[in-house]
Amino acid sequence: MKSSQDLKDLLNRIDHRGYPAYKETQGAYQFPGYILSIDHVQGDPFASPSKISVHVSGLQANFPSRLYDQPWKRTALCDTLLRLFSRQAESFTFKASGSGKSGLISVSKCGQEVLARSACTIDPGDGRLTLRLEVGFPANGRTINARELIKIFFEFLPVCVKKALFFKALDSAKIQAVIDLSDDQQAIRRQLPPLGLCAFVADGAVLPRASGISQKSMAGAVTFKSPASMSVTLNLSGGRTITGMGIPKGITLIVGGGYHGKSTLLEALERGVYNHIAGDGREYVITDSSAMKIRAEDGRSIRRTDISMFINNLPNHKDTKHFLTEDASGSTSQAANVVEAMEAGAKLLLIDEDTSASNFMVRDALMEKVVSQDSEPITPLVHRIGQLWKDYGISTILVAGSSGAFFDKADVILQMDQYIPKDITKFAKEQARLFGGASPQPSPESQNGVQSPDCSHAQNDSGTCPAPDFNRIPLAGKNSPAPASQGRRGPGSRENGRDNRVKIKVNGRDSVSINKETIDLRYVEQLVDSEQLTTLGYLLAYAQNHFIDGARTLTQIVDLLEETVRSKGLASVCESSYLPSGLAMPRRQEIFAAFNRYRSLNTGKDQQR
Repeated sequence: MKSSQDLKDLLNRIDHRGYPAYKETQGAYQFPGYILSIDHVQGDPFASPSKISVHVSGLQANFPSRLYDQPWKRTALCDTLLRLFSRQAESFTFKASGSGKSGLISVSKCGQEVLARSACTIDPGDGRLTLRLEVGFPANGRTINARELIKIFFEFLPVCVKKALFFKALDSAKIQAVIDLSDDQQAIRRQLPPLGLCAFVADGAVLPRASGISQKSMAGAVTFKSPASMSVTLNLSGGRTITGMGIPKGITLIVGGGYHGKSTLLEALERGVYNHIAGDGREYVITDSSAMKIRAEDGRSIRRTDISMFINNLPNHKDTKHFLTEDASGSTSQAANVVEAMEAGAKLLLIDEDTSASNFMVRDALMEKVVSQDSEPITPLVHRIGQLWKDYGISTILVAGSSGAFFDKADVILQMDQYIPKDITKFAKEQARLFGGASPQPSPESQNGVQSPDCSHAQNDSGTCPAPDFNRIPLAGKNSPAPASQGRRGPGSRENGRDNRVKIKVNGRDSVSINKETIDLRYVEQLVDSEQLTTLGYLLAYAQNHFIDGARTLTQIVDLLEETVRSKGLASVCESSYLPSGLAMPRRQEIFAAFNRYRSLNTGKDQQR
């Protein structure tokens, strides 16, 4: 390995040369206490910055093993170190001058959620730390300005590393508090299933956000308080306890007037699948980790999904067991989203009436009298929500502000009153009973013992529909990356004169592009960071090169992707000589969601006929 002096000598030699001479710096260099690795050098001062990594041995970093001996602790510790490094780097970025991106020092920007990221990792065996960042190599025009890069490598970065990556330089009590919080969050997650709960919201939680574009907590907001009937006390680490609202498995309905906090509570539960940092206000809002937010999504593509549980007997005789469209309606998209969530293993659905298709949710009694069931291909959610829980063990938390159709179906009914929940289950059930004629009609499949047409294709003796068919087999389309058999070796590779590079581009949290196709993910609302979309791009490209073979189902492919990342790390799916710094691991549910919106994939049992 070369020394830091070797790097300085090299930089002095290439000073004032053309920018491509920076390529000679690529390699690893021993600095006092750490290794600096120049993994990829940008080709131009205006191009994407160079990729750098800092490696600190476990002996040098000296973090006690108790701080990283569990996966959730490692994620929390790395998240904290990344935030500390970022604060230091901000004080130095662009302090080295030059053209283009010269002087940039950039690391992943962490939000309120604690995510596993490629930007900072710690080895569970020996405590070795790796931090990945981007640096804009300085230039005057397109001429190397080595003196400014020497500033970055020999003055700025050593300060960042010293103040963020060595345990002796940090406040040990604050680091321990971060780990204790992650232990507490994990303890709550473990207790939910045996207690029959799908979510928990702690008393004192701050749910409202500062604004529509900020996830930081609102100053002076009303703090959460559980209704007495739903209050539970859970055990935390160190013998401590916490009290709050336990939401039971089954069907929970959240009602209330406008601006009283219904959607605010649901949004907190959506993000409760992730841990949050101290001070966020939602640190102890913990939701079943498989929960999926479901909404209407007009215009999305559907790749041969079995939506026959909800839609059948279409006038155009279109097959709803292998439903295929490039431009779904609100109702068909929401039906597909429910079924695809089931396929992805979701055990909790989160639904807001405001973002749902009304004809997917309910048909009132008058409409059912005017337009007979025989003329309506949609079986609304109100007639399936009980079945989802009883037959498939899938709970639902539903926000409703204008329709009382779900009162009869709900196990628990909460009214949000100035951001405070009240358990009105008994009262609401009684009012629904007294209201009588306006209550939802019995489920179509049980009316007078007559089978509903939406289930006639496979009605069983119990009067319920069988589980949807999840035997979908993807095939890569014409815009997909080159398959492995054609020699693709990762971004930037070329073989037999063929350019096999895969171009992955992310547009915030809205979409990810793979080569020429854009995958619209703006309505996959539990994607909380653009780095998750970047990772999805790599995962889909890798799957097309290695796992999509015309024989494996989508579920098998996602299983293989997760196992690959678990056993070999994110670097394995990037197929490049270095691991990009800007990756954050999405959940299994979002991996499925990305596949389901990837128009290049031809998916279905009968696709080869």
